[in-house]
Amino acid sequence: MTDTTAAPSVAARTSAADFWQTDRARRRRKARYAADFRLRLYGIAAISAAILLLGTLVTSLVATGYLGFIETRIAMTFDIDPELVDEADLRGSDWRGVVQQSISREFPDLAEENYRGVATMFTQPTPFIVRNRVMDDPSLVGRSVEMSIPASDIIDQLAKGRVDLDSPENRRRVTDFQARAFEVMQERGMISIVPNWGLFTDWDSRFPELAGLRNALVGSFYALLVCFLISFPMGVAAAVYLEEFAPKNRFTDIIEVNINNLAAVPSIVFGLLGLAVFLNVFGLPRSAPLVGGMVLSLMTLPTIIIVTRASLKAVPPSIREAALGVGASKHQMLWHHVLPLAMPGILTGTIIGLAQALGETAPLLLIGMNASIAGASGGLLEASTALPTQIYIWADSPERGFQALTSAGILVLLGFLIVMNGFAIFLRNRLERKW
Repeated sequence: MTDTTAAPSVAARTSAADFWQTDRARRRRKARYAADFRLRLYGIAAISAAILLLGTLVTSLVATGYLGFIETRIAMTFDIDPELVDEADLRGSDWRGVVQQSISREFPDLAEENYRGVATMFTQPTPFIVRNRVMDDPSLVGRSVEMSIPASDIIDQLAKGRVDLDSPENRRRVTDFQARAFEVMQERGMISIVPNWGLFTDWDSRFPELAGLRNALVGSFYALLVCFLISFPMGVAAAVYLEEFAPKNRFTDIIEVNINNLAAVPSIVFGLLGLAVFLNVFGLPRSAPLVGGMVLSLMTLPTIIIVTRASLKAVPPSIREAALGVGASKHQMLWHHVLPLAMPGILTGTIIGLAQALGETAPLLLIGMNASIAGASGGLLEASTALPTQIYIWADSPERGFQALTSAGILVLLGFLIVMNGFAIFLRNRLERKW
């Protein structure tokens, strides 16, 4: 009987070796090497283009946004004249007269018709800023107090080099008189450019020199807190049921397909759902962080379910079998063994989902979280705004100062997103177990 498993004959091996030395084989090898080279070249080109576009975006944001992190201030001494300020009625006193008298004293040669030109170099609410300072310390009545007042938007732009004084006067907001007065103030050391801490500590304002992100930060915190408290436990519970307990039938297949589809639904659809159900049916307050968090939780829930199921599947079956083999119930097996091992992946997916929710604008606009709130947010049920909607409001404002604030707000938002994604990577590497 012939042995069919015998090694190829010497002649067959020689024939195969000769084939790879033919011109046809050389051409095929050359074509494969060229295709591999082109594939690597395409990959390098794609990565280079992505880095170039990302660098262009970040550079443009930084080039404009850094101006939002600094502000121009004017040092001014105000005389709190008892003839204008009544200690018994500080709120109703003539604070505009106090400011006018102090400006006239600082610039004695100022013509009457040019007083308004100097007054508009200070932010418009200057009388109220002086009033609040005196109300905090009534002993200042009858004394002089030196204060650092934010410059108005036009002077702030001038100090930052954003105004071309060589252009005709009728084509710029800064007049020639204001430009000369600005030079005089610089010579006297009254002008200073300092870090704009008010960007994080001040409420929103229609004056760009006074506008801040404090209310947006508070609103985003409340909305994300509500989103996490709703979506995390519901998402984990739903994933555990579908993965560990639910029978495999057509009904559960339909649920799984719909969960996957919901993860790809545009966020504006969830905003429409929140507007129709939470506001119109349940009558919850408009613009409230509670509603915003509920809408964001609807958007984040499918992502958390999918990530949790993937994390549960990644736990080796031997863990389940060993727990059940020593007498643990299925509940004990899941609670004490499977979930702790899957938790790093679950937390990572949850944080990434929350980071995505933090940057959503469309659903929050539909439920009204784009109101300009000039005071403190009262909590979950009070009108508020969020970081992305605050950026949208500033981007729609005509004042030039809001352009820098818009880019600065985007940089702050990107900073939070980077921190959240970095924290997710840290948790994954810290809690991950290998087997």
